[in-house]
Amino acid sequence: MAGRIRDDDVKAVRDAVPIDAVVSEYLQLKPAGGGNLKGLCPFHDEKSPSFQVSPSKGLYHCFGCGEGGDTLAFVMKLDHLTFAEAVERLAGQAGITLRYEEGGHGPGRQQQGERIRLVEAHRAAAAFYVEQLGSAEAEIGRRFLAERGFDQAAAEHFGVGYAPAGWDHLVRLLRGKGFTDKELIVSGLASESRRGGAIDRFRGRLIWPIRDITGEVIGFGARKLRDDDQGPKYLNTPDTPLYRKSQVLYGIDLAKKEIARTGRAVVVEGYTDVMACHLAGVTTAIATCGTAFGGDHIKILRRLLMDNALAEVVFTFDGDEAGQKAALRAFEDDQKFAAETSIAITPGGMDPCELRLADGDAAVQRLIDGRTPLFAFALRSIVARYNLDTDEGRVAAVDAAVPVVAAIKNQSLRDRYAIRLIGMAGIGTQAEEQSIIRRVRAMSRARAAGNAPDQGRPARPGYGPGPGGRAAAAPDRTGPRGPRLDLRSPAHRVERELLKLALQYPQLVSPAFDAYGEDEFTGPPYVAVRRVIAAAGGVEGAGDDYLVRVRDAAPDDTVRMMVTELAVEPVMHKVPEIYAGEVLVRVRMNAVERRAAEVQAALGRLAAQDVRPDAPEAIAVRDELWALQQYGQRLRLQGAAGL
Repeated sequence: MAGRIRDDDVKAVRDAVPIDAVVSEYLQLKPAGGGNLKGLCPFHDEKSPSFQVSPSKGLYHCFGCGEGGDTLAFVMKLDHLTFAEAVERLAGQAGITLRYEEGGHGPGRQQQGERIRLVEAHRAAAAFYVEQLGSAEAEIGRRFLAERGFDQAAAEHFGVGYAPAGWDHLVRLLRGKGFTDKELIVSGLASESRRGGAIDRFRGRLIWPIRDITGEVIGFGARKLRDDDQGPKYLNTPDTPLYRKSQVLYGIDLAKKEIARTGRAVVVEGYTDVMACHLAGVTTAIATCGTAFGGDHIKILRRLLMDNALAEVVFTFDGDEAGQKAALRAFEDDQKFAAETSIAITPGGMDPCELRLADGDAAVQRLIDGRTPLFAFALRSIVARYNLDTDEGRVAAVDAAVPVVAAIKNQSLRDRYAIRLIGMAGIGTQAEEQSIIRRVRAMSRARAAGNAPDQGRPARPGYGPGPGGRAAAAPDRTGPRGPRLDLRSPAHRVERELLKLALQYPQLVSPAFDAYGEDEFTGPPYVAVRRVIAAAGGVEGAGDDYLVRVRDAAPDDTVRMMVTELAVEPVMHKVPEIYAGEVLVRVRMNAVERRAAEVQAALGRLAAQDVRPDAPEAIAVRDELWALQQYGQRLRLQGAAGL
């Protein structure tokens, strides 16, 4: 039964691990004033530090790219972990034992114990295989690596090892470390013998450790070395509680940061291809593990590429017929990416490993640099199926290719590919050309209007896990949204300052702030922040978890990021105790003046409609105007005491 991490344990982890200590592991921080720290943002390139950390609030925010959140959000984004994974990692660092509730989204207590045991077994197995690569028996494995251009340093970098040819070398080692035969069989490290005991699954083979995105070994890939080995060329770990081949990308632990930084992923076909690419400087290379590239692999890359339309996924395939078929299968998944997709066809049927061995590192770089957009490759492949010497063939080629062109999201590029299709098909008349372009545009509009997952690029909400790792609800598209407001506007500036005070110094604006209505804030994003403060209990109820509650109350990431930004940005006064009253009065005065102007205009409309001055509606409007004027005068004379 699955279980969700208890909220009080999540809070304990947040409290136990200071955000500045975590962030300092990734970048250098310097004092920024007001108790904050600053550094160069790890999420985008910049020359001047705009990334700020507030240790007292447990939050970070980049004023350059807008990224922000708490310690868990930082670890999730930078190391590409789920909410539960981030909590478990930080809990391990802090020595906190997590408890799980039934019916949630995290592992149950029993599953958590099992996972830890299986990870430990794989860690011990990986070390054993690496050690065995230096043995006399492993000479054949070392020769295999050398023949493919990999020296000892390369083997060590990728953790390549060797499984000795006996029946139970690893099993006996792990039994000695306290693991049971059942655990070893469940882990996939061992198989069940005919007598019911455990024997090594991998024997007499070269071993590659397969790691998850956090770097933990969760499985192995084993390559046959001897002719008398009757098994398959590659033997992988079977599906286990740790390992699902459809959800794993080999090399992702080494490539993830470069993929996220550069916005490019290179998909190759094998372990040695990943090694060759990385050693040649293409450090964003990854590969599937004994299965076709599919939907779960796409999800992993989308987490890394953040659905950035400027990102790119490059597929490499052999130039033979099988490679071209694989490329077209990849094209079918193109619409599941926000990123652009390209293809690099290796010359002479060589894979990247063979290409590096034959022509050196530069050849591998040229292969990737010379990639072709997958749309262009697919278009050529589709048109090549038809006999373009006949009218029937040309019409059939156009009919098959128009949906491909219509799927291109960039309108200018889509029109250019439509023109390219016309040329490839040999369409002669101008009327025919215009007809094809109209068909492409009409189909593109229909796809956009349909807005179905299989009819275009995925939606790009960018909404991460909500409280406790649960998926956040879809945002209310009708709610307050918009860019950061013009700080030169006095009204917007003072509203921003009041919200900063309410988030950073709630005790200084309590209880007056809680009486302020949403209509006292004119900027739609500020209205949204005022709303979530109220939803979290207001400033009067602020406690140790106040900011956590406010951020959790946000309906979407746009509002959540605004809350984080306002909670980290310093207030524009050195003495907040004095400043708070001034800002409270200014926001209220602005609201009073706006309402007085509306009431004055209403009086003018009544006069224009010849409504008698002693009519009830006219008296009510004059009374409201008088009350507003009196209240405004009191605020001017008494300041915060007049609120």
